[in-house]
Amino acid sequence: MAKLTGIIKLKGTLDDLTFYKTQDGNLVKTKSSISKERIATDPAFIRTRENGAEFGSAATAGKLFRAAVQSLMATKDPKLTSKVTKLMMELRMYDTTSVRGERNIFTAIGTVGAQDALKGFNFNSKAILSAILHRDYTVDMVLGKISFVNIIPITDVVFPKGATSVSLRAAWAKINFETNSFDIGMSDPLNLLKNSGEFGAFSLPILPIPTTKGISVFLLSVDFYQDINGVSYTLNNGAFNALEVVGVTPAV
Repeated sequence: MAKLTGIIKLKGTLDDLTFYKTQDGNLVKTKSSISKERIATDPAFIRTRENGAEFGSAATAGKLFRAAVQSLMATKDPKLTSKVTKLMMELRMYDTTSVRGERNIFTAIGTVGAQDALKGFNFNSKAILSAILHRDYTVDMVLGKISFVNIIPITDVVFPKGATSVSLRAAWAKINFETNSFDIGMSDPLNLLKNSGEFGAFSLPILPIPTTKGISVFLLSVDFYQDINGVSYTLNNGAFNALEVVGVTPAV
């Protein structure tokens, strides 16, 4: 695969070259001489078919995962879809019981290894939670709440230029990768002004508690705003907002 660097930008197919545009620039690749029919039937391509089946399964699981937290996301990462698919491809490796081509997220996510790998996933690569929020918190994965002993916004939160307030919110999603279903509950947002001073101890209780039978995923979001004349405006379409998986428990 090559990248175009000239001023002439092509799109489409020319002879054996295919030109296309991506988020990483204008790329070009050669057309494959192998037909889809041969890949689908030739024994020589059995590994290709197995990999394709597992990639498709991971992509479906990734779509469900994104849908489950969509109502919480105020982030802006153009590569989120590919990042989540890559995550699911990694998680499927923890399925040690299914045969090649049939390894799946539903089986894998029941393992401690997959749950540990999912914890800490950041939805915005340009806004990692640990780089923005410098205050410890605890996640109660039984009652469903995230608690802070204290917080001082101006010292415990890294505000991007132009932000005057920050909003913290907790969420609890239950995701069933077998039935392709999910349920999510969220706390009310806690809005803090940048110069509001010491806030003290507080919790973010999650309601309603999700009831779907599936893996429990706990999340914490940090969203920034610019307050002008009593109105809060999202800062740069959420480019600086963080959302991270902060806890994972087995399906019940």
